[in-house]
Amino acid sequence: MVTDAGVRQEPSTRRERVGWYFYDWANSAFYTTVVTVFLGPYLGSVAQAAADERGLVYPLGIPVAAGALFAYTVSLSVLLQVFVLPTVGAIADRTARKKELLAVFAYIGAAATVGLVLCTGERYLLGALLFLVANLGYGASIVVYYSFLPQLAGPDDRDRVSSVGWAVGYLGGGLLLALNLAAVTIEPAGMSRGEIARWSIVSAGVWWAAFTTIPLVRLRNRPAVAGPARGPVLLDGFRQLGRTLRNLRRYPLTLFFLAAYLIYNDGIQTVIAMASVYADKELGLDPSVQIQTILMVQFLAFAGAMGMGRLARRFGAWKTILASLVLWTGVLAAAYVLPAHRPMAFVSLGMLLGIVLGGTQALSRSLFSQLIPHGEEAEYFGIYEISDKGTSWLGPLLFGLAYQFTGSYRVAIISLVGFFVVGFVALAAVPMRRAIVAAGNTPPRVL
Repeated sequence: MVTDAGVRQEPSTRRERVGWYFYDWANSAFYTTVVTVFLGPYLGSVAQAAADERGLVYPLGIPVAAGALFAYTVSLSVLLQVFVLPTVGAIADRTARKKELLAVFAYIGAAATVGLVLCTGERYLLGALLFLVANLGYGASIVVYYSFLPQLAGPDDRDRVSSVGWAVGYLGGGLLLALNLAAVTIEPAGMSRGEIARWSIVSAGVWWAAFTTIPLVRLRNRPAVAGPARGPVLLDGFRQLGRTLRNLRRYPLTLFFLAAYLIYNDGIQTVIAMASVYADKELGLDPSVQIQTILMVQFLAFAGAMGMGRLARRFGAWKTILASLVLWTGVLAAAYVLPAHRPMAFVSLGMLLGIVLGGTQALSRSLFSQLIPHGEEAEYFGIYEISDKGTSWLGPLLFGLAYQFTGSYRVAIISLVGFFVVGFVALAAVPMRRAIVAAGNTPPRVL
């Protein structure tokens, strides 16, 4: 295949695709073990140990409630990603050493995660700084990783390849989380829960680094998709990013899809983030039930991603995502009427959530890859990745306001239906085949 830049691209092999899948396996451990489960409570306890009598710590002289430190750190890392990730994408599109770029960001993130072993005593600031570095490394590596997808799979195979990768990621992240939660349950002699949490965080960094070697061995570098850099690649990457941002208006349908994704994905992320609050405060469920459900969702998301990938091959990714948004609405409606103190009802709802979760995200990734102008894949995936997180405050804000004005978590959870309804309408309004052609790509046979 010859690109618009006159660069010949070699077809991928099964060996390469398997290697690509394993980066999902490698990096998912960071998000599940570190971000979702262990680091928030652990960093909060370290900050609490350093807090004054009012419960405040003072990073860089700024008064911060110890319990809010992790949330503020996550918010700051997202803000930094808004500036960093599109630039990383522009550089990735202008270099023929994309594999090395993946290695740099992955190993920086993994090293910072392992470095959290030093976050002890009252070293809350060190912990926050290391997490900032780790999360930036994670986001930048994801941008480079996603940009391999159009090179590894044609229009008709992309849904399948993306779904398999996402499914493998859920399996890997779930496996390490299961091992770490088993350690929490067993409580090895001589180790406190805090120490177990700290070493669980470290295990995610080791896992991330170790399994990153598989894609680095199996993936091949190809000529730069946007052609060779004109001058130093960093400088040319910045120039290319400026051109891309100026030219965004040339692809209004791509941006419209991105807006639809931003809306319904914000609903997805809020449901994930607020599920434990709802289970605890409204349903009165024991934390052990929540942990078991989190694990179950991880493994069911593997099956869900694979199953929805099969549906996409038959009915098309666009239609399958639309159907999944209807199911998400059903999940919230079921959560609204879920009886309190009924663990099995909550677990059953978790099963439905797990099935629909992985497929929606995997197919959104592959569908977006069809809407990217050739030679700008990594840049657009940089924008996609920050849009994945850039409005993640909207859903929690609506959830919080709904609870504040009604005093009901049930009203708060059902208020999130709006994200899926509006997202469905917006996505359905995108003329997908025309949007793909407008981006200069060949549409798959089934959409």
